Amino acid sequence: MMGVGGSLGMEATNCGALLRELQQIWAEVGESEGEKNKVLSEIERECLEVYRRKVDDANRTRVQLHQSVATKEAEVASLVAALGEHKLYLKKDKSVVPLKEQLAAVVPVLENLKGKKEERLKQFSDIQSQIEKIRSELSEYSDGDDKANSLIVDENDLSTRKLNNYQAQLHALQKEKSDRLHKVLEYVNEVHCLCGVLGIDFGKTVNGIHPSLHQNGLEQSTNISNSTLEGLANTISNLKAEQRSRIDKMRETMESLCKLWKLMDSPQEERRQFNRVLSVLISSEEEILSPGVLSQETIEKMGAEVERLTKLKARRLKEIFMKKRSELEEICRSAHIEPDASTAPEQTNEMIDSGMIDPSELLAKLESQILKAKEESLSRKDIMDRINKWISACDEEAWLEEYNQDSKRYSAGRGAHINLRRAEKARILVTKIPAMVDNLINRTFAWENARNKPFLYDGGRLISVLEEYRLNREQKEEEKRRYRDQKKLESILLKEKEAIFGSKGSPKRAVSLNRRTNGYSSSGTTSGLMTPNPRRSSLGGATPELLTPRSCSGHYNRYFSDSRRLSATQLNFGDDSLSTFTSISGSEPESPSLG
Repeated sequence: MMGVGGSLGMEATNCGALLRELQQIWAEVGESEGEKNKVLSEIERECLEVYRRKVDDANRTRVQLHQSVATKEAEVASLVAALGEHKLYLKKDKSVVPLKEQLAAVVPVLENLKGKKEERLKQFSDIQSQIEKIRSELSEYSDGDDKANSLIVDENDLSTRKLNNYQAQLHALQKEKSDRLHKVLEYVNEVHCLCGVLGIDFGKTVNGIHPSLHQNGLEQSTNISNSTLEGLANTISNLKAEQRSRIDKMRETMESLCKLWKLMDSPQEERRQFNRVLSVLISSEEEILSPGVLSQETIEKMGAEVERLTKLKARRLKEIFMKKRSELEEICRSAHIEPDASTAPEQTNEMIDSGMIDPSELLAKLESQILKAKEESLSRKDIMDRINKWISACDEEAWLEEYNQDSKRYSAGRGAHINLRRAEKARILVTKIPAMVDNLINRTFAWENARNKPFLYDGGRLISVLEEYRLNREQKEEEKRRYRDQKKLESILLKEKEAIFGSKGSPKRAVSLNRRTNGYSSSGTTSGLMTPNPRRSSLGGATPELLTPRSCSGHYNRYFSDSRRLSATQLNFGDDSLSTFTSISGSEPESPSLG
């Protein structure tokens, strides 16, 4: 009340201040008394309306609180009666307790009782489900799950007394079930073990006795009736008889298989797949527990292996030799050497079919050839790496030729700067080709001298290829030198002619001449020579044919017979007029000529 009074006093103070402020404004404005009274009446009426609305809201809240308290107390009374827990809730004197406090006091009690009810319902449901499940297991039909799902718990009587009665009933049924269940589980485990050893479907076997023996999870409880126990005992007897029969059959097959292994000298990899069967067959019946070891599939697999070893002995040997021969050919192919023809597939197949040679001797011969090929491949590695670098340089030279012949190579298109950088690197690399060839020749000679035999590449001597390539390159350089001298002489003669007769060419003639002599500058020098500009060279048919690596492909076809040759494909030999000349000298700066 003090709070309310203080609040009212504060409001009165605020209202008085506002009223004084309003009167001051009226005085400044000069409002009439009638207008002032009218405004004050409106203010008083609006204040009364606000108070009336607040009072109505408070009345509605009080009614709602009364209803909520009554409803919740009724729920509490119902739950207390159902649970039989009368001491959980004691009513208080309502005359002295405000409604909100009453509601706040009854809500926790109600929630607590609801929680106890849910817990008690779950307890009743669980106990009744277990009771029905055990009853079903003791009967001839496993329909306990359907009954458990259809159970209806009486929510009006959830007392502890009734719960204790259900628990006592459950304990009695569990005791009755214990002995039967233990015996059924022993039988089921034995059936499972025998089915695993024999490779028989366990689920299908026990389903024939009773489906619940395999579906003993949440879906269906295990049936432990007398008929189930009898069916399990008969099944165990039949499975043991089948086990003895299969053991006898597999021992006979294993004897035949061991003889074939010894005869064919089969590797351990082939025998290992039957090691488990062999170790099991020498054991007693009680010790045979490995899953699937006596399965019909294993018996068929052993029979198929005996048949395979009997009928396909020759083909097996051929496959082994073919694999070794392929390994040898792959090593020789990577090293570009010729494999030994004495172990070619045609000859080995004939020898195996005719029985002219011992398979182990032939296999040892192949192994020796593989070892020898690996050693030679290792000794050739350094030279082979340098051959690959040389071939790569020739490829870059061929690319540079095509690039220099492209009239749009200096355009500002996408990737032009990348091609420019590559061209510069290619020009540097091309200048190193002669040194690379010389170094390769020297190393090849050293290799041949150390081993006293020629270095063959796909059947041809590498030195012959390299020397012919070097000779062709020197001829190319000589042709280029003569061509440059010829052009310089033509330029000098043209200048002398102009000096004697004067230049009478029209502008159109000059433009035409510039087109034909594109690649030459007209700036004067003291030497009187003109240097070609390879970057703008367009010499056409007047250029003498210069030999490139491409142009010598015909000379090397006699050396190489497979896809990787040092000829047309790898050395890029071909008939390019002045392409190599432009690629080699493309990086030279333009030299001034006599004007």
